[in-house]
Amino acid sequence: MARLTPDNVARAQEIIGRYPRPRSALIPLLHLAQEQDGWVSPEAMGHIGELLGLTAAEVLGTCSFYEMFKREPVGRYVVNVCTSISCHLLGGDELLHHVEERLGVRSGGTTPDGRFTVNHVECIAACTEAPCLQVNYRYFHKVTPDAVDALLDDLAAGRRDDEVPPHGTLTRVRQQVPAGRWAGRGAEGLPPDRTSLGGDG
Repeated sequence: MARLTPDNVARAQEIIGRYPRPRSALIPLLHLAQEQDGWVSPEAMGHIGELLGLTAAEVLGTCSFYEMFKREPVGRYVVNVCTSISCHLLGGDELLHHVEERLGVRSGGTTPDGRFTVNHVECIAACTEAPCLQVNYRYFHKVTPDAVDALLDDLAAGRRDDEVPPHGTLTRVRQQVPAGRWAGRGAEGLPPDRTSLGGDG
């Protein structure tokens, strides 16, 4: 898979400039790589390491810690069905089995067309709305088998693109920080109350 595109390298440089230390931009750059390809490839991790002055192992150590970063290709839509206690008691396991049968893949699998990846997940903090699921981390509450069928049909037909963007897309509004407000690498970019900070910590 690809390294960051030239446009994303420019975005990466702008993001890096917001922080007093380049390594602080690691998580935002991992999100940028995942937005580009839908997952974080080894090549992208290596490129991020080059941009931040980090080893590939340091980038992988952070990327592998967080569940939201996928280190292998996933579908355009990642369907996470909660099977923790509240959802379990209200049909979460049955809902997961329904999704698996409907899409023809087991949890952890991706449909042959690359459209859907299915996962069972632990609590997603919507216990009062059980059973619930997420599609690309967008919540759907009190889901019935009929409702999930309609949702999957809508996603397959592109009728939910305004609500559920492709996997890896965090937001449709990209944060913009004026250059004069960047933390940069030196005191000139820091607010007055931070110019006296010393050391590397």
